[in-house]
Amino acid sequence: MPTAGSTSERRHLAIFALLATLLAGCASQPSQEGRQPADVRAELARKIPASTADREGWAADIQTALAAQRIDPSSENLCAVLAVIEQESGYRADPAVDGLARIAREEIDRRAAAKHVPRFMVTAALQIKSPDGRSYAQRLESVRSERELSELYEDIIGRVPLGSRLFAGMNPVQTGGAMQVSIDFAKANARDYPYPLTGSIRDEVFTRRGGLYFGIAHLLGYATPYTRKLHRFADYNAGWYASRNAAFQNAVSKASGIALALDGDLLAPGASMKAPGKTEIAVRALGARLDMDDAAIRRALARGDRLDFGETDLYTRVFALAETGGPLPRALVPGIALESPKITRKLTTAWFADRVNQRYQRCMLKR
Repeated sequence: MPTAGSTSERRHLAIFALLATLLAGCASQPSQEGRQPADVRAELARKIPASTADREGWAADIQTALAAQRIDPSSENLCAVLAVIEQESGYRADPAVDGLARIAREEIDRRAAAKHVPRFMVTAALQIKSPDGRSYAQRLESVRSERELSELYEDIIGRVPLGSRLFAGMNPVQTGGAMQVSIDFAKANARDYPYPLTGSIRDEVFTRRGGLYFGIAHLLGYATPYTRKLHRFADYNAGWYASRNAAFQNAVSKASGIALALDGDLLAPGASMKAPGKTEIAVRALGARLDMDDAAIRRALARGDRLDFGETDLYTRVFALAETGGPLPRALVPGIALESPKITRKLTTAWFADRVNQRYQRCMLKR
């Protein structure tokens, strides 16, 4: 029989201690994926500003979107969502935009000028009565939100003689909702949308539930290599993996000696093998040292919108060449100036990411 302090007893004590340690670790850092919906909604309601109308409704729509997409409802993820909502809309499902009527008319006039349509013809076309009894010009003067403007453009495209000529079936309102998500992104990610459609996906983006669902998909619906939410916020503004790609561009620049804009775009839009973009040219300059030809480089760069780009030979070898003086960051906020008719001052992706990150940090302090 084993005596006290025997090998058998010590083994049992060691196993017990290990189990106790694991349980203690679980208690201090609990898995959030098994949380009850009511608990998630309660935490959201506590963290949403008290001045927000229908906090419970906002909380319910966020929790539903997370559950439908199987996204972990951790406090970190909840605060990330709330920070973007606060930054983009101040908890308004269809936020008003200052000077929207002027912006809309300037867009119509710009497109008319590009197609050599005289301004007087545009003015005459806008005097046509719309289905609600007002002229299109009157409706244009009264628009306050992107939803109203989107609906007006859709009406103009379908009913005004010059509409299809000016807009060629493309509504210029391309973002919307509480998180200002891209409508093209929403259309491309609508397969598992959990709500019944009463209109189009475009229409859903301008509802609270739809704007939150697609905004959360864009913010949290992809795996990243990041250790800081700051870079995910930058990606929300600049595109998936833009922060990782900007860090890769930085490494390419260090290794090649060629200055690059750290914008996160590895392949220039429309670039061909014979007419590559600046980042691709700089990588090709390293071709011999990388032991990769132009075709192999192009194939790797084409994976820049995927997580596994970080596992390619190109990525690994570029950093190996660049880090002779010490380690380089694997994520950098892209240096992009924001451009939009709605933006009236000089803003950047860094400004956006920092503002959202500040809101995120404040949210995380709330209990």
